[in-house]
Amino acid sequence: MTEHNLVSIETQSEYSVTTGRRETRIFVKMYVDAVHSGLLADIGDENWRTLCVIAAFMDERGECYPTQELIAHRLGVSRETAGRRIKRLLAYRWQGREVIRAIKERDAGGRWRTTRYTVLPISQLAIFGGEGVAM
Repeated sequence: MTEHNLVSIETQSEYSVTTGRRETRIFVKMYVDAVHSGLLADIGDENWRTLCVIAAFMDERGECYPTQELIAHRLGVSRETAGRRIKRLLAYRWQGREVIRAIKERDAGGRWRTTRYTVLPISQLAIFGGEGVAM
């Protein structure tokens, strides 16, 4: 059986001849296999949207640092609602495995500084030509 990506994240670089400016744009591309594999049905609408918003900030290692306020704004919900949705997504498992991980980081004084989210390969969000984990 051949394995396929269910979702990929790609970049496109554009150069404007008139302004001389270069712009890089990021796209999330969903394959129909995400539907046929059962991923979309299993993950649900809210978890899927929350995962996509967080993934929109990730780097090539799958890591990102958006605040709950920024996630809430991008989802169009309150910060409290975003916090609940993030918590549910962190608890979600696809085929028994977590799709995203959050690690709270402290500053030198011991105060919470930021949360590092890592979108894991099992999520099938393979960024910049990377590979998801085989299903």
